[in-house]
Amino acid sequence: MLEHVDRERARRVGEALREADERLAVAESCTGGLIGAAITAVPGASDYFDSGLTTYAYDAKRRHLGVSREALDEHGAVSEPVAREMARGVRDVADVTWGISATGIAGPSGGTEENPVGTVYVGIAYAAPWGSEDSYSIVSRYVFDGDRDEIRAKTVDQALADLLSELDAELP
Repeated sequence: MLEHVDRERARRVGEALREADERLAVAESCTGGLIGAAITAVPGASDYFDSGLTTYAYDAKRRHLGVSREALDEHGAVSEPVAREMARGVRDVADVTWGISATGIAGPSGGTEENPVGTVYVGIAYAAPWGSEDSYSIVSRYVFDGDRDEIRAKTVDQALADLLSELDAELP
C-alpha cells in the first residue's frame, strides 16, 4: 500500500518538523494507520513523530480523542466537525504541536448522496505557544476517484500535502 504514497512528501514533512523542533500525532479512520506508516517510513521519524491512533469506530473516536457524541450523532463520522475534533483531540491528548486527522469513505460501499465513496475530510490542528491565542484547526473536504486502495493512498498524500502547506505557512 505504501508504494502508492509520495515518500518524498513524507520526508519533507519530517524535515520541516525537525527544523521547527515540533512534534506530530495522527488520528486516522479511513486510512487505518497509513498516514503514520508513511511518516515513520522515513528514517529518524522518532525525532518528530509522537503517536498515531486508528480510531475507526464511533466509540474509539469518543474514548481516545474526545470527539463529542453530539458531533457524531448530528453530523456522522465523515464530516467536517468530526475531522476537526479528531485533529484537535489527537494534538491535545498527545500534547504535541501538530495533529492530523483523516475520516472518510474508502468504499467500495458506504457512500451516500451527500458523501459518496471517495469523500474524505482531512483535519490539521496547530498548538501555538500558550498565551499567543494563535492555535487553530482547519478541515478540508475532498472527493477522490478510484478503488479502496487508491482512495486511501490519495488521502495519505493529501493529508501530508495539507500539513506541509501549514508547516510552510508557520515556519519563518
